[in-house]
Amino acid sequence: MLNQIFPRDILPKIKKYLQTDDIIVLHGARQVGKTSILRYLINELEQKHQKTFYIDLENLQYLELLNSGPQNLIDHLQQQGFNLTKTLFLMIDEIQYLANPSNFLKIIHDHYPQIKLIVSGSSSFEIKSKFKDSLVGRTINFEIYPLSFSEFLNFHKLKIDLKKTIDSLTTQDLKKFYTEYIFFGGYPKIILTADYTVKADYLQQIIDTYIRKDIKDFANIKDILKFNKLLQVLADQSGKLLNVTELANTVGIVKKTIEHYLFILENTYIIKLVYPYAKNIRSELFKTPKIFFYDTGLMHILKHKTIPKVITGESFETSIFSELIKNFKKENLNYWRTQDKKEIDFIINENEPIPLEIKLNAVQIKMTALNYFLKKYNLKKWFCVSMEIQNKSKNFLFPWEIINNLSNRIIQKN
Repeated sequence: MLNQIFPRDILPKIKKYLQTDDIIVLHGARQVGKTSILRYLINELEQKHQKTFYIDLENLQYLELLNSGPQNLIDHLQQQGFNLTKTLFLMIDEIQYLANPSNFLKIIHDHYPQIKLIVSGSSSFEIKSKFKDSLVGRTINFEIYPLSFSEFLNFHKLKIDLKKTIDSLTTQDLKKFYTEYIFFGGYPKIILTADYTVKADYLQQIIDTYIRKDIKDFANIKDILKFNKLLQVLADQSGKLLNVTELANTVGIVKKTIEHYLFILENTYIIKLVYPYAKNIRSELFKTPKIFFYDTGLMHILKHKTIPKVITGESFETSIFSELIKNFKKENLNYWRTQDKKEIDFIINENEPIPLEIKLNAVQIKMTALNYFLKKYNLKKWFCVSMEIQNKSKNFLFPWEIINNLSNRIIQKN
């Protein structure tokens, strides 16, 4: 089952650019499925009798070949029998390993228009630092995240249409599936593994092999023990306000270094800092960000060294963050908090602000902050996302109902 390639929700967006002259760039953490997306595109293109060629730059022979210059790649492709006067879809995995990817891609793009470039990279930090202004106007970028819950269902071959009204029996099934999704997160290999113990082992492997290794190299980390402690403390703080000074004191790393590590962690798609929403009352709001992990499974292993038995409020809120970030622009996702500690978990601000409260059980909701926010900004719409809802109404949503409800609301306004 692990060898089967499943379609991802982002594929229709990517396919729109297959016939343009843009260089398609896929960003995302390791193991989230970038290579599988390339493989899926290769299969579809070859079924349409299109020519494709795949290069993995973790293969040192190919890395040396491409680093020696674009002409050597062109010679290699011709030796492989490709007619470069006809369209060739060239897939390059882990593009950040190239010494000068910007110059390489520019030359291929400008001088060989029949070669359609589709490249992937595991570090937006390295890609951004190596991609120069010469590529402006030549690339279209897509961020690839761990699986959404709808993709989780698809990978389990569960044919549940989340856009339709769902009966009470199916709702109970979805609660069970979403609970598993919270515990183990959305990495494809984890989802496609049946044994829970093996799932936890694979998550630990991702942490040891990719996160700690890659970030150690990117950030030039000297004290691994302190960095590992930092990861554990950050995992414990997912969904909470981030106090960098306090964090530095706890871990024993100077503040400037902490800020550097946070930058690297954010640009390798491990964490995301979410900033407060403010409009006309900026002085009333804290500027302190909240920290969230993109994946709850990684968060749990870093925090507990195992998968917990009980869902906490922080785990549930992190899972909702993970769903939101896959469907809305990063800059339009905020939280809200006043100096007298009125707080709303998320504000979606793609057209007008939509406040979201996240509660494991809907009975936990308190309307004080919501009412204040709605009155302040002359708004009417709000939602509470919960696993347990006693009196279902349009304001109370199960996790799998969020995206359709919010997307419909934004579309209606537009």
